[in-house]
Amino acid sequence: MSFYGVQFLTGLASASSLFLVASGLSIIFGVSRVVNFAHGSFYMLGAYIAYSLTLRLGGGALGFWAGIGLAAVAVGLIGAAMEMVLLRRLYRSPELFQLVATFGVVLVVQDLALAVWGPDDLLGPRAPGLAGAISILGHRVPQYDLALIVIGPAVLVILWGLLNRTRWGILVRAATQDPEMAGALGINQKWLLTGVFFLGSLLAGLGGALQLPREPANLLMDMGIIAEAFVVVVIGGMGSIGGAFLAAVVIGELQAFGILIFPEITLVLLFLVMAVVLVVRPWGLLGRPEALVPKAAARDVGRPFRPVKAAWRRAGWGLLALLVLLPLIAGDYALQVASEVLIFTLFAASLHFLMGIGGMISFGHAAYLGFGAYGAALAVHHLGAPMEAALIAAPLLGGLGALVFGWFCVRLSGVYLAMLTLAFAQIAWSGVFQWTGFTGGDNGLIGIWPAPWAAGAAGYYYLTLALAVAALAGLRRAVFAPFGFALRAGRDSRLRAEALGIDVKRVQWLAFALAGAAAGLAGGLYAFLKGSVFPTVMAIPVSVDGLVMVLLGGVHTVLGPLIGAVAFTGLKIGIAAETHFWRILLGGLILATVLAFPKGIAGFLKDRLMRPER
Repeated sequence: MSFYGVQFLTGLASASSLFLVASGLSIIFGVSRVVNFAHGSFYMLGAYIAYSLTLRLGGGALGFWAGIGLAAVAVGLIGAAMEMVLLRRLYRSPELFQLVATFGVVLVVQDLALAVWGPDDLLGPRAPGLAGAISILGHRVPQYDLALIVIGPAVLVILWGLLNRTRWGILVRAATQDPEMAGALGINQKWLLTGVFFLGSLLAGLGGALQLPREPANLLMDMGIIAEAFVVVVIGGMGSIGGAFLAAVVIGELQAFGILIFPEITLVLLFLVMAVVLVVRPWGLLGRPEALVPKAAARDVGRPFRPVKAAWRRAGWGLLALLVLLPLIAGDYALQVASEVLIFTLFAASLHFLMGIGGMISFGHAAYLGFGAYGAALAVHHLGAPMEAALIAAPLLGGLGALVFGWFCVRLSGVYLAMLTLAFAQIAWSGVFQWTGFTGGDNGLIGIWPAPWAAGAAGYYYLTLALAVAALAGLRRAVFAPFGFALRAGRDSRLRAEALGIDVKRVQWLAFALAGAAAGLAGGLYAFLKGSVFPTVMAIPVSVDGLVMVLLGGVHTVLGPLIGAVAFTGLKIGIAAETHFWRILLGGLILATVLAFPKGIAGFLKDRLMRPER
């Protein structure tokens, strides 16, 4: 019994650390509605800066705690600078452009940290006076864990007082509940948002700095914490500090006891709870319900997708002819790169079908790419299936996965739908990661090679080109078919579409299955191109890559995802081959592109090359 009591204290210590990070993310999202993907980077920076400051200021208690506090303030200032220099220019752009911009910041920060602190893990000093352990119920409990248990609630009380007992806090709450009314009353929202980003980033930096005595600072901290922070924010209720604290305690205890009771599904549990909360109570445990109206989709009203003109069709046929002739002039490496670009073009187009046509934002589209990749790999590995049969299984498994996940997702909208897709994707990722006996776990499945007739670079390129073009043509046909019109009607006005007799949920559900099948086909092709498949194929960064492709190209045009996928994948592969610091270059290009082309590359070209509509 005493052991479980100590385990409970360990869960509370983890919950306090998680609460500090998640509360900052919740405050930022609650006021600005920005999905700040760079929040994990601020957490990582807090740990690195605290490491440098605590060493420079000496090993005493004053130097240690001064280093922790200064690191948090430094990260807060970095967050405020990001809001002023970058995000302030994007508030009038589509909402997800801010996510792309913060993803660019993630890439830049990763390589800056690599350049400044190096690739090795950095173990920080122990907290003076808290380096030992005390005996509780016969078990040794670290003193620092007990300190964290006190710090978490103390920060909660300070935040409550700041938001409820100060004028600044009242203005923040006003802007959270009704930003338009707050602006009409003369509240300077620019500085309010800057202050919110400072506070939110400071909390992330404080969380990372306080974690330094428990784990070394490393370059994987950002991605490791951001998913858990999103889970806490969603479960607690977006914008609710009390909800974030309650959810952090739930998640902390779930992790502490889950590893004892369900050791083989510990990763699944976290996101399973998030999915259940989103399905049962989408606004979280202590959040408030919002109008389930996809705001981003409303911006598309009045600018419907139109079939391309004859000149653009001829240009498309010319491009296809060039792609067919490419093996005559390109070597094997170039053809492999071209095959990968085609695969991710299909992946991006399938995501655009959900986002641009259906108005359903997906943060977990990599799940269907992964289902396809694992469907093909498992068919080869366990059933000895030939490549042709495996490539049939890939879209079937991708579509089936989307059919199951989509049934739950279409009952939500907006950011809740996006978060539920993220939860399902993480459940799928956790499943393949921990089901070692069937999927190979972290070691993946290897030896997934094409059939002899497609084993050469040119042969596999032609196979990829044929299947990708056929699938893209099918998606495009669906956009301008009655099914596509019904899907767009539900996106633009659900009530009017339902009044016309359209079963919007059913149409959206089928759209999920169609997009999942296309992504699954891309996954099957990817498995045979690489000769292996690992859980990373369905991880969060791949989903974010897909979002970046769609938004860079332009979500409001049919050609946008194709252009975005070619630009992003080509740049990523090309820059990575030239330097180890490819992330900072790619992140810089993403930021420059987001600022220069607020409608995406295709949207920019469309405005310049096509006459305005009358």
